[in-house]
Amino acid sequence: MYDIIIIGGGPAGLTAALYALRASKKVLIIEKGGFGGQITFSPKVENFPGDISVSGSELADRLVEQVLSQGAEVELANVTGITDNTTYKTVKTENGSFECSAVIIATGAKHRMLGLPGENKLVGEGISFCAVCDGAFYRDKDVAVVGGGNTALQDALLLSEGCSSVTMIQNLPFLTGEKKLIEQLERHSNISVLYEAAVIGLEEKDGSLSGIRLRSTSGKESILHVNAMFVAIGLIPANEAFSDLINLNENGYIISGEDTLSNVPGIFAAGDCRTKSVRQVTTACADGAVAALSAVNYIDQNISKIRRVS
Repeated sequence: MYDIIIIGGGPAGLTAALYALRASKKVLIIEKGGFGGQITFSPKVENFPGDISVSGSELADRLVEQVLSQGAEVELANVTGITDNTTYKTVKTENGSFECSAVIIATGAKHRMLGLPGENKLVGEGISFCAVCDGAFYRDKDVAVVGGGNTALQDALLLSEGCSSVTMIQNLPFLTGEKKLIEQLERHSNISVLYEAAVIGLEEKDGSLSGIRLRSTSGKESILHVNAMFVAIGLIPANEAFSDLINLNENGYIISGEDTLSNVPGIFAAGDCRTKSVRQVTTACADGAVAALSAVNYIDQNISKIRRVS
């Protein structure tokens, strides 16, 4: 029987574990793959407080080492669901079930990819999903942004401040983002848009992205030479296993505010898996801290009260 089970070993889950452990709670972290989450795809992280520059994988290793030194237990397994037994929760995995007083869901979200040959290999070597994180590495260079929604528009605007040119690639004959963002885009001379075009292949040189192959709806193919491609075609939250218990919004995110509370008492959501406007490693860590303290408070007040009554 654990006090808190944390589902997910990214920055949100690891920070939650740290705070829960420091509150003298027995903690189990269940992670289905590698620790660190999406941050491990970033070769350089320069916006994490206290580090001028650190690789995403190194940052993840430090977080894991820290929570293990505090006494966290770890289980490598895929979570298939949660049962709410009121006074305790059962977290079900493919390897068995675990019981606890409170659960923190920190499963994150993965970026939608284009599904091109060699795409995975070039992530961090010219392919990025975060203009805020990686845009500064391509100052005075030519870049592309794939997508036409609000995220793509915001990425293009941000990149235009430092890059020589920004080419947006949109598979539709129009942009789908907000009108105000489109109007801002039109005022930047170094931003251009290729409509009705799709990325069909990648060019690389010395292990890094050097260009992208495009095909228009008319069938015409071309190569756009760029130093980086920022993919902004959406995120996929990993919350399917909880949909029968936890309220999700239309996009599959756990409905939860800054207090990290879900609709089920004793179950909290932290990081990219919940509804929020900013998804950065620092906000994930903040969520983890809030979720852990909320879970500790829930256990100390509610569970202790239930035990006294019984």
